[in-house]
Amino acid sequence: MPSVQVGVSLKMYFGHREALDWFARVADMVRTHHAVTSSAVSLFVIPTYPQLIPAVAAFAGTPVRIGAQDVATHDKGAFTGEVSAVELAEIGVSLAEIGHAERRRLFGETSQITAAKAAASLRNGLTPVLCVGEWERRGTEDAAAATVAQVSADLAGAASGPVIVAYEPVWAIGAPSPAPVTHISEVTTAIRAALDSDPQRAGSSVIYGGSAGPGLLTQLGDTVDGLFLGRFAHDPDALLAVLDEAADLARSDR
Repeated sequence: MPSVQVGVSLKMYFGHREALDWFARVADMVRTHHAVTSSAVSLFVIPTYPQLIPAVAAFAGTPVRIGAQDVATHDKGAFTGEVSAVELAEIGVSLAEIGHAERRRLFGETSQITAAKAAASLRNGLTPVLCVGEWERRGTEDAAAATVAQVSADLAGAASGPVIVAYEPVWAIGAPSPAPVTHISEVTTAIRAALDSDPQRAGSSVIYGGSAGPGLLTQLGDTVDGLFLGRFAHDPDALLAVLDEAADLARSDR
């Protein structure tokens, strides 16, 4: 994995034309951003399903990776409304977001379902972007233990391969500010230690989401591998500020 990663999930905020305009603006921006073009900073974008093919086209010729906001647990068959990892890989998608708190809360997705989606992704060459985090604010030690256990359950039975774990404490999602830096650092350090101890997850990384924005990455330093952005990245200038911050961090000793 590159030294610093920045991911953006557009959720369902943009209409199609609005998304195309955002793709064009960000693609123009990254084509002249040395840290991105040199792969010192890795950017990935996760739009809606209908936006995937135009996103792949818009970012063609750049190192930007495109991800899907969900993936089916099966590769083929009578699963109305689902999209398989096989097809996603075929159109140029390279990541699949799984386990987001909204999927768990709104659609009742369990760790067993998330693990099946991780397995489907990895066996078809997609990198899972696994979202984990405690639902209610709690002590850092308890949060770390619960989140590490969640990662283990969400990857149970999945084939070997790197994953991107996005630590997003649910109580911080959509909040005015992210979780405290010390809390984030201790939990992400525990997640990284668990991944590093598992030979199946070599090359994995840990990023932070949950009201993440400009300024946070510098404070977190080498306790994370990057950020997972939501609404703050709707403004390409705000995204550029985070990419510049990531570039500064990549140049440091970390």
